[in-house]
Amino acid sequence: MALYGKLETDVEIKASAQKFHEINHKKPHHISKASSDKVQGCELHEGEWGKVGSILYWHNVYDGKDHVTKSVTEDVDEENNSFTWTMLEGDLEKSYKSFKMKIQCIPKDKGSVIRYTLEYEKLHEGIPDPHTFLQLCVDVAKDIDAYLMGDNNEGSFIAKA
Repeated sequence: MALYGKLETDVEIKASAQKFHEINHKKPHHISKASSDKVQGCELHEGEWGKVGSILYWHNVYDGKDHVTKSVTEDVDEENNSFTWTMLEGDLEKSYKSFKMKIQCIPKDKGSVIRYTLEYEKLHEGIPDPHTFLQLCVDVAKDIDAYLMGDNNEGSFIAKA
């Protein structure tokens, strides 16, 4: 069993890649409106929303437990609707020496595909791969899609907020 690992999955959604990228990258503090049972909040600890070097503090629920993670926005590629967060500290540290998540929003003729890539280094071989965290990402993506496509004025919300 390797200590270094990489998991990747694609999620097809109806919302545009631009709208999905916007809420995840520049307004992650609004994700809890779309997926309140999984994301209790995201706070800006340092920097500016959506900027490289910004530090975010996440409150999530998965595996039936509350989790917190402090992450830094490591990379942003506006042209390809992608960005990368790297864990600085939090509950993931109990299992992983390093943990990085990349989200890329790929436009399609109708809707888009959201590609999640997790790269990590486990503390020891007894640690499982983070499949439950990846499932959290998939579930949150579906919630965000439903929110963006629903009757909630999200189109105007994104433009104003």
